[in-house]
Amino acid sequence: MRVVSIIAVGGLALSAAACGDAPEEDTGGTAAEKYTACMVTDVGGIDDRSFNTSAWNGLKAAAEENKDIDPKNTVSSAEADYEPNLTQYVNQKCDFILAVGGLMGDATQKVAAANPSQQFAIVDAKLEATNVYPMQFDTAQAAFLAGYLAAGFSKSGKVGTYGGLPIAPVTIFMDGFADGVAHYNTAKGKNVQVLGWNKGTQKGSFTNDFVKQDEGKKVSDTLVAQGADVIMPVAGGAGLGTAAAAQAANGAYSVIWVDVDGCESAQQYCSTFLTTVVKNIPDAVKDAVLKGAKGETLSSSAGFLGTLENNGVSIAPYHEFDSKVPADLKAEVDKLKADIIAGTIKVTSAAQPK
Repeated sequence: MRVVSIIAVGGLALSAAACGDAPEEDTGGTAAEKYTACMVTDVGGIDDRSFNTSAWNGLKAAAEENKDIDPKNTVSSAEADYEPNLTQYVNQKCDFILAVGGLMGDATQKVAAANPSQQFAIVDAKLEATNVYPMQFDTAQAAFLAGYLAAGFSKSGKVGTYGGLPIAPVTIFMDGFADGVAHYNTAKGKNVQVLGWNKGTQKGSFTNDFVKQDEGKKVSDTLVAQGADVIMPVAGGAGLGTAAAAQAANGAYSVIWVDVDGCESAQQYCSTFLTTVVKNIPDAVKDAVLKGAKGETLSSSAGFLGTLENNGVSIAPYHEFDSKVPADLKAEVDKLKADIIAGTIKVTSAAQPK
């Protein structure tokens, strides 16, 4: 998801310091042998507890495994920053330049086309430029499991979801979630309602922002007022407003987080997270950087597609909800996962990677 993307406060100064250094001169020493892996965030920033944080963790994990890798990042405060931020890393002669998120697609395409010998990569997009390695995720599969879980866990018979912006990396989560609820209703003869999203019309609730927690709280307050007792925000850091409100509500409703296991990325709200629809960006980024550092070709045509089968997407453990989720519901979710992997159940979304 881009999620969906997000808040950057404490991480801004740190990331600026990490990226502001002048490129090291090629003196023939150890420094010249470093493989520089440079990342540009979208407007969500490095500390969004979600999308950008995931990608940065992937770069750091690659550096931990291969000490010759030097990870750097720079934060975009506005969409106008994308192109100059990417260009600055071209000028610094980074070996690998990662653009985080589909919103960076146009800027990345432009800079990559102008620098055909430079290796780029992008999360949640596939571009025409042949020097851009795409990392995409079929999050509809994992969100389907989360939707079924939410429907089975709900006491009110109403669940909700909302997004940051109506873009494919966001709506793919919402489509899968809605279909999971619909599958539950068919299997159980129930009528659990999905608030905040209509897959058929592709219309729903959005914050139009991936950063402002007040906007996330505002949207989820509306869904709760309409009766939702499980909510899945696909809005990056803005979704933390929902988590904070759920915590303040003392269990009146629960939250399904996205991208990174919420109990790891936003531990203070773990008591509110029923589960997380995980997009395994860290491993995808780590593997790409390690391959690049070894001199392996990063094919733009092949790229990476995360699915339930290759663990590129998943749902996180239930953590503090483990004893609250009925054993038979857990078993049904596990069976659904196996059925999706086997192809017995087809999960579809207009936003799925092509």
